[in-house]
Parts: sequence; C-alpha cells; structure tokens
Amino acid sequence: MPKRKDLNSVLIIGSGPIIIGQACEFDYSGSQSLRSLREDGIKTILINSNPATIMTDPSMADHVYLKPLTTKSIIEILKEHPEIDAVLPTMGGQTALNLCIEAGEKGIWEDFGVEIIGVDIDAIEITEDREKFKELLKTIDIPVAPARIATSFLKGKEVAQEFGFPLVIRPSFTLGGTGASFVHTEDQFDELLTRGLEASPIHEVLIDKALLGWKEYELELLRDNNDNVVIICSIENMDPMGIHTGDSITVAPAMTLSDTTYQRMRDMAIKMMRSIGDFAGGCNVQFAVSPDEKEDIIAIEINPRVSRSSALASKATGYPIAKIATKLAIGYTLDELDNQITKSTSALFEPTLDYVIVKIPRWNFDKFEGSERVLGLQMKSVGEVMGIGRSFQEALHKATQSLEIKRNGLGADGKGYKDYDQIIDKLTYASWDRVFVIYDAIQMGIPLSRIHEITKIDMWFLKQYEELHYLEKEINTYTIESLPKDLLLEAKQKGFADRQIAHMLGCWESEVYKKREEVGVNRVYKLVDTCAAEFKAMTPYYYSTFEADIETTDGKRYVHNESEVSDKKKIVVLGSGPNRIGQGIEFDYCCVHGVLAAAECGYETIMINCNPETVSTDFDTADKLYFEPVFWEHIYDIIRHEKPEGVIVQLGGQTALKLAEKLNKYGINIIGTSFDSLDLAEDRGNFSTLLKANDIPYPEFGVAETADEALALADELDFPILVRPSYVLGGQGMKIVINKNELEEHVVDLLRKIPNNKLLLDHYLDGAIEAEADAICDGENVYIIGIMEHIEPCGIHSGDSNATLPPFNIGEFVMQQIKDHTKKIALALNTVGLINIQFAIKDDVVYIIEANPRASRTVPFIAKAYKEPYVNYATKVMLGDKKVTDFDFKPELEGYAIKQPVFSFNKFPRVNKKLGPEMKSTGESILFIDSLKDDDFYNLYSRRKMYLSK
Repeated sequence: MPKRKDLNSVLIIGSGPIIIGQACEFDYSGSQSLRSLREDGIKTILINSNPATIMTDPSMADHVYLKPLTTKSIIEILKEHPEIDAVLPTMGGQTALNLCIEAGEKGIWEDFGVEIIGVDIDAIEITEDREKFKELLKTIDIPVAPARIATSFLKGKEVAQEFGFPLVIRPSFTLGGTGASFVHTEDQFDELLTRGLEASPIHEVLIDKALLGWKEYELELLRDNNDNVVIICSIENMDPMGIHTGDSITVAPAMTLSDTTYQRMRDMAIKMMRSIGDFAGGCNVQFAVSPDEKEDIIAIEINPRVSRSSALASKATGYPIAKIATKLAIGYTLDELDNQITKSTSALFEPTLDYVIVKIPRWNFDKFEGSERVLGLQMKSVGEVMGIGRSFQEALHKATQSLEIKRNGLGADGKGYKDYDQIIDKLTYASWDRVFVIYDAIQMGIPLSRIHEITKIDMWFLKQYEELHYLEKEINTYTIESLPKDLLLEAKQKGFADRQIAHMLGCWESEVYKKREEVGVNRVYKLVDTCAAEFKAMTPYYYSTFEADIETTDGKRYVHNESEVSDKKKIVVLGSGPNRIGQGIEFDYCCVHGVLAAAECGYETIMINCNPETVSTDFDTADKLYFEPVFWEHIYDIIRHEKPEGVIVQLGGQTALKLAEKLNKYGINIIGTSFDSLDLAEDRGNFSTLLKANDIPYPEFGVAETADEALALADELDFPILVRPSYVLGGQGMKIVINKNELEEHVVDLLRKIPNNKLLLDHYLDGAIEAEADAICDGENVYIIGIMEHIEPCGIHSGDSNATLPPFNIGEFVMQQIKDHTKKIALALNTVGLINIQFAIKDDVVYIIEANPRASRTVPFIAKAYKEPYVNYATKVMLGDKKVTDFDFKPELEGYAIKQPVFSFNKFPRVNKKLGPEMKSTGESILFIDSLKDDDFYNLYSRRKMYLSK
C-alpha cells in the first residue's frame, strides 16, 4: 500500500529536556522521523523545548516550535497551522505519549480534526495500565507474573500479605522505572509503597511477585498496515531480572537462548503486538525467562513506540527503525520499502548480525553525593556506550574502553579491587562497576559457581570472563620480545588494548604497538551491513576487529579489510562519547554540524564515536562512520588508515579535547586552535599568567599540587576559596570551602581521585553576578555570538544556572568590558574556531573565571535563540575556508531567551539538592519571554539564591 494521499502535514511531538530515563535516543529517533516525512514531501511541524538537540534545528522541520510541552502550546500550534492532518507521538518517548493522551482526553485532536498516527491510543492505555495489560495477556494465553493493582496504602498491604516477599512495586504511567522498587522484607514495605503511589500520576501501583534471577530479553518489532511483522533485533540483558534494562549491560543478538525458546518468544511478541491494537509502527517487548532447562517465558511489558532500545537496535543492526516506523505510520508497507543499507533488499528482510554488540550504561554517581549506588528497578544511568566486535569478549572490551572512566578495559590496568569482602559486597548489591568486579573476583580465585550463585548472571557470560583471565595469566609469563604472534593476535581478537598487554608484559604501550606492526597483527575494518554480507552494503558504517592471515593459492598472505580509502581530502571529527552530566547532547549537535560544514567545504567526512543514542552515529550523517571507542589506540589506527588532512577536536567536548596532546605528539594536524593554546587554557595556573600579561582582572589565585601548598595559600587568599582541578569537565571536583579543615579534606580527596593534578585556588567573589560569552575567532577577527547573564549568583555551575540571552541587568560600561576581554583573550590564545569565556562581575569590575577554546554547552542554545548556524560558521573558520568577516551575521530575537536547567533528582531520593560549582543538571529547555515582567522570569529571579551551597 503506497503512502496515504490524505496526509500532507504532520505534527511531531519531541521528548523535551534530557532526564535520566529519557535521553538523546529520542533526539535520534525524532530527527530520523522528520527526515523520513520530508522525503515524502510531507510538511513537518515540530514541538520540542530542548535547544541542545539536532531535532530542533531549523533545517530539520518546516516549522520548529521551541515551546513548553503542554496542551496550551499544542492548541497555539494547531490554531497557527489549521493544515495539520495528523500527529505522530511515538518519537518523543513517554513525554510525547503522555502529552498526546492528555490532549486526546481534553478533546483537542477531535476539535481540530487531527488524526493520531503510528500508534493506537487504546494500545497505550492497555500497555500503561498494568492491570488491563495483565488481563489482556491472560486472554491470549501469554504467561505473566502473579500481580495485583493497588490504589491505596491499605490495598497494597493486603496484596503483600497474599503474595509474601520478595515483591516488586511498579507505579503506573511513569518512565525509566521512576518510583519502582524491590521489597525484600516487611520493614521496607511501607516506605517503598508510599514512594510508588506518589510517583504515579494516577496514584496507582502494580505489586507483583519478584522474578529475581530470571534472565531478561527484549525484542524490537515493526508492523505495517498489512499485518506484516519483522523482528529487527533480539537483545539479552547480561544482568538478570531486578536491574532496570536501562542500567543493564545488554548484548545483541541474544547469546544464551536455545533456538526453540527464541522461536516461542518471537511468536509471543508478534501475538502481543497484534493484540494491543491495529496500528502500524514500532514496538519493544520485554520478557523474563527461567534460568533452568525448562526456559519458561513470562511477558513483562510492551511499549508501543520507539524506545531507548530501538536506538540501540538501529545502531546494532544498521536498520533505521524510527525512519521505517515513520514510513509505516503514513501508509507504506514493509515490502514496498528498501533496506536503507543494502538498497537492494526490502525492509521486510530481517537483519542478521555476524558480529556481537555490547551496551554498557554510563553513570554519574559522583555528582550525587549520598546517592544509593546500588542498581535496581529505577534507572540511574545518564548515558551509554556500545562496542561492536566479532566476539562477545571483543565487544565487551571495546565497550569498557569507551566509558571514559580511566579504565583500559577489563583488568590488566592495576585498578581492580583486591579486597575479598569488598568484591563480594559489590557482586551481592549490584554495583555500577560490577562489569569490572566480576573479572576481579575471577582473578582472586572466587569460583564461577559462587559468582553465579550471588549474581545470577548466566554461566556462559562468566566463562567468557574466565577465558580472558586465563589468557592474561598466560601472557604474563612472557616478555615483549618472547611473546608469540598467535598469542598477541588472540589477545587483540579478544579485545585487550595495547595498554593492557603492555601492563601484562611490563613494557610501554608503544612497544606493543611496534611489535604488532612488526609481526603483522593489524586492525581491519568490517561493514555493518544488516545481512551478514549476503548482499552488498552501500553505506560505509564500520567497526574494527583482528583477523588471522589468509593465504591464497599463489602463496600471498593478506587480511581482508572492507574499508576502502578514497583519494579525496578528508577530515576526521572526534565525537563526544557517552552522555554524562557536564557533557551532553549539545556536543553531539556540534559534531553533526561540524561534519555537515566540512562536507560543504569539499571534504570527505569521517566520524568516530561510540554513543548509540546520537545523530552523529547515524549511518548517513558523515561520509564514513567508524563506530569505535574514542580511545587513543582506535583513533590512531583509523587516522593511519585514512590519512586525513586533520582532526577536529573542539566540537566533541572534553572527550575529544583530551586527545589533543596525543595527536600533537604524533604529528597529526589538529584543525583550528592548536594544542598549545588548548593546553594553556586548560592549565589554570598558566592561563592566569596570560591574563596578568594582558592586564585582564581575575580573582586572586594560587596553584597547589599538595595539601600543604593549599593550606599555605589559604593564608594569602582569604576564605571563601573556590578549589578547581585542571583538565576537568562539568565542574568535576570544584568546591567552595570556608575554612582550613574543609580545604584540607577536599584537597586530599581530590588528589587521591585525580593524582598529579594542578589545583587552582582562588578567592570566591561572594555575591558576584556571573555571565558568559561565546565567540568565533579566526586568529585575527573576533565575533561574539552571544553574551548571557546568569540569574543565579556566581558559585553555581554555569550548566546549572538559568542563563538569559541577552543580559537583563548589566550596564553598558560592564558590557563593554565583557566584549573587550572576550576579544583580547580569544586573540591572546590564538583561537581558531569557538571559544567560551565565563565572567564574575563585582562592583562593576569584570573578572575572568575561565576560558574554554572549544564548543561549549551554550552554543546550540544561542544558535536556536538567534536562528543562526554558528557551528557551521565556526567549522568553516577552523578549516581555513572562511574568515569571520566573510559571514553576514543577522541574529534575530525579540525579548529574551532563557536556558533553563533540568534535574533528575527524583532518581536519587536521599541526595542533597543544593547547587554549587559542580554541575548536576541532566538537560535543559529553552524559554522565550517578551519582557522581564513575564511571570516565569519573576519566579526564576525570586528563587535564584535558594539552592546555593558552599
């Protein structure tokens, strides 16, 4: 069935600010969906309040509304656009679905004659109402866990008495497991039941018998109007039931399922999807499987929308689920659509994987002091990474190398736990670093049977770990000179990094690299092709692996590399790795725009990144995508293979910036600002010296490398003192201290966590106003793209402040100082590209807090507020293609734009919510106001000092 003729204009609802449980995977799905509709000539109208995403870029939709996600905004848009025929709510996560339901209940869609496509509202109601869902599954003979609904405290107590413990409490209509918990004993029950009832918008919970230790699986499905169904991907959670799937290590394809059980699961998933409504689109189904030979299957839940897992499944298979789901929503059938990767097979052809993918979540517990670090039913991770390899072991290692937590992979880096009790505790109470602790336990000699008994992780996975341990033990018996080639090849095929092998052999990483070159153990690149190479792939999406030589009949030896290098001039853009607090989706926005701008300048573009949730890792954003860890060894091999003109590091946040030193050392051209300038700005002491030389004011400061030096400095600086480590992101480790005891305690703690760091101590300007500026510089000319004033006082991290563009309370005299200092610093640092500078204003004097010669968190916000593609301009300046003076800047903004931080404190009930110099927000929204008399502004301003902590 071809596209419907009656759909000419579609409204898409976005997912709003990023929170734990609903992250940038919905930016990816929304962006794909918009592109898919526009391909078919359908007019697109988008509502989303998140300024940091590609989805809200003016180029993505015909009309972008950066408005709050409320029914009031929906009505305003529908009045403005009477031509809207339909709304597609399945691309914006739970937020979009909830808003769609609310608008439906208020009769808004009916009033304006708007049809809901891509999902059936009844389907949402059934899947969200846990009682109805259980009843439905019983009628179609799908097994479910025993459960009861409770809408009051008393009813909850009755259910608990009937079932006994352990139990699971799940609130209805919530996201990311909000309010869900395990109850192991009676004394916990009252508190956890109350929390669950409060978390549900309708004060309803489902209490079910806990399936602790059962294995957990997910299937991603698509269905069209002709009732064709394809299963895109099977995903197995390495962690058993009891840990939210967003906090679980997941593996695709499923590893430990027998084929007969998989076929039963497929049939059940298709039956479930067909039973919940007659709609065309995507679906995610979760199952529990008993860990015995019976392999009983129990259905857990079904989500009739694209989900967090569909972004992962899309990247794992190369099958763009959101794009195809959108086509199905507007009337196409699967057999009419092309597979986007092969271009020669149909979308009805199910993907086949000839590789393994492993997803590991990324947590930020260090930002939430006092938070419970044990994993459970409530999701706590802020991002994720994905590794692709030819084996589970290789993919697991690549994923651990992608996390950026100062680990080089599993073991062999001297950072494992050695204390028996600590290891047992971390296995018993699922810790965020359990993926590493399992290896430590095996190294200590704890039997696999004991590890399995504690964790309930399938023996197959534990045996994979054990093999790695045996290999490490064997390599330990050699030296770099005596290590045989076959053992080196095996270590590389199992994902061990050169750094880890060097650790085993007691030599340098560079010596291992050299040995690999000498004996011919080199990386090769393979295509992600959706069909296990049965058909030729047309899209260059690669991962690396190691292969043994093949010998031809005429005696030639070679390894097969599928990444063919062109003779075009190339640019590499380094991505920003996993999302975390302090480095979120805004850097992905910058990377995507950098890639597009480099392409406009005639370069072949190469993207390196490992984050499955983002637009930068879409298979057709760059000319070539290497889905690899942003980890030195992987990057260096790609650069040697591709031989680019240079590498852009200033768009990928601190992740990319940290690699500038290595690139510089190896003689690789850094595009834009040089390494020396980047380093100068990062080194707090040297930067202050540069300010002094340029006669620019800064708070009194000193640099300390020990606690003694810090205490001596305190006598000169006066309290309060702001302590700041060098080379960190998101205010990591920053703190305001008010006496010597606090100072000593914090400095000792910092130097333990970040050894050999230079700490900057400066006098904290109490009561100062904070402002920041972003600018583009070409080495000679500077253009300030935006100056923002923070509503909160100095001392709250800029990422946690409400930032107002333009400033609302700064006089001309102070503004001139900001402009003069910005230009002076940009030129003194020899900036080529973007720079962000932060200021403290006290008694009409503008002091410099810090400068970052890279894309900052605020650049997408300014670009959206002023309707100007600043990252595009900055990239062309970095490439030397344009000067700042070549652009015709025409910012447009009536009134003010405010960047509002959004927090996810509800995931950490016992955490202190006070704000300070260390960033805690997970996302942001944009608010436009006409004047300072606006109620929203008044509310923000009146609360500005409420959360300041020292």
